[in-house]
Amino acid sequence: MRMYYSRLKMALVLGVCLAGLLLCLPNGLRKPVPSIPWRQVHLGLDLRGGSYLLMQIDLKSLTHDRLQALADNMRSTLLQAQLGYRNITVDTDKSAVTFTPRVPSETEADLAVLRKMPQAAPHEFTVTAGPNGTIALTLSPEAMEARARSAIAQSIEIVRRRIDGTGAIDPEITRQGDDRIVVELPGVSDPERIKNLLGTTAKMTFRLVDANPMHASAPPPGVTLLPMYDSNDSTTLPVYDHVDVDGTSLTNAAATIDSDSGGWAVAFSLDSTGAHAFSDITRAHVGERFAIVLDNKVVEAAVIRGPITGGNGQITGGFNKDSATNLALMLNAGALPAPLTVVEQRTIGPSLGAASIRAGMFSLATGFVLVIVFMALFYGRFGWYANIALLANLVLMMAILSLFEATLTLPGMAGMLLTLGMAVDANILINERIREEVARGRSPLNAMQVGFERATSTIVDSNATALLAHVMLFVFGTGPVKGFALTITIGIVTTLFTTLFLSRLLMVRWYALTRPASLPV
Repeated sequence: MRMYYSRLKMALVLGVCLAGLLLCLPNGLRKPVPSIPWRQVHLGLDLRGGSYLLMQIDLKSLTHDRLQALADNMRSTLLQAQLGYRNITVDTDKSAVTFTPRVPSETEADLAVLRKMPQAAPHEFTVTAGPNGTIALTLSPEAMEARARSAIAQSIEIVRRRIDGTGAIDPEITRQGDDRIVVELPGVSDPERIKNLLGTTAKMTFRLVDANPMHASAPPPGVTLLPMYDSNDSTTLPVYDHVDVDGTSLTNAAATIDSDSGGWAVAFSLDSTGAHAFSDITRAHVGERFAIVLDNKVVEAAVIRGPITGGNGQITGGFNKDSATNLALMLNAGALPAPLTVVEQRTIGPSLGAASIRAGMFSLATGFVLVIVFMALFYGRFGWYANIALLANLVLMMAILSLFEATLTLPGMAGMLLTLGMAVDANILINERIREEVARGRSPLNAMQVGFERATSTIVDSNATALLAHVMLFVFGTGPVKGFALTITIGIVTTLFTTLFLSRLLMVRWYALTRPASLPV
């Protein structure tokens, strides 16, 4: 490496440092104009305070829903083949749907037809004949494990959409184990609204109501008594299990004012598939009641006055502004594949976060001061240049964190302190190399050049291995480990820049201006 800096190279190095300083300013100043970009580092849950929720997905409900769908498919498949059935039973514990053929002679035909039924995944289920004349459709464990993994991933994405819709800043949503999701909400001291949003599956369906008064107390197979959504009593309504229009066809939902009653309602729109199905079912069942079912509760069961062909509708169910807004938010975010229950909840006060910030800042400041004193005492002028590079290192780290609006946690602050030590090691290595070359009788310029050349390869190699290790830690780690790895990774990049470019620039400019006979090492 030649000990020479062109004006362009000097301008680039100093320009990067100046840009880093400008990017850091928003963290200590108020936003002057709302329209200009103003990126800041956000504080994590352990520093800012907030809410922590550990939620568990109900995999048993996921299995039940899939078995119920298979039972519906099985009914339609048998009827299309002009085959009968009796006593269809869904057994969630055994992951099976069983039924009895209409007559024993149809058993082989039933098996043949059902084995050709489409499967959502390869080898999802098997169809077997039981010893007592029944036929069982059983889900395979492998298929259910795959469905559970997919449900967890889908739940995390839907939870993220719902929380983003509330305006929460920097929520941390991660998977824990096979069936749990961790939600961290910095700055949210009252998590009740979040719990209500996440605790509701928001699975909406449209189904016909059974008009037979005899079925209001003793529903036949294929009909279920569902409670009313806004009723505190035991009022139920017999609703067909068959879903006529699925809520997955919904494209938009918004809280609105009902023009007839003046109360709050939720207006919705369906895609072309849903609009077509909605039109067909309302055209064929004029005069019958059509229920809007949300999480197995009847929100509304209005009488169909005529065909509804526009794909637009409105849900009225005694909503207020907040409940209508929350329902619209949940419908827009999508339905959870299975219910989520809160296993653990913690609220961290801002006073604890403030104490953590004070302790972290004190340790960071103490470590920084001790490093500055050490470098100044042991390496003189070159030590001060290393200190300037160290300060620039901290500024650039904060600048990059601000640029990406990263979340700073206690492990992240520990990573910053560790980065200081790594940066000091690099500067000590350079100064010791230069000192060795001076002791060997080299001229000042030659000693600086050879010292930098020999130290550079060692610095790059050691930081490259550390960078690789922390990148892997970031990729495979979770929660605090990820924050620690991110800070260290950024710190390694800024350390290489400030050590190999900025501190070297300071030394070169000093030498060019003074032309000393000896080096202050």
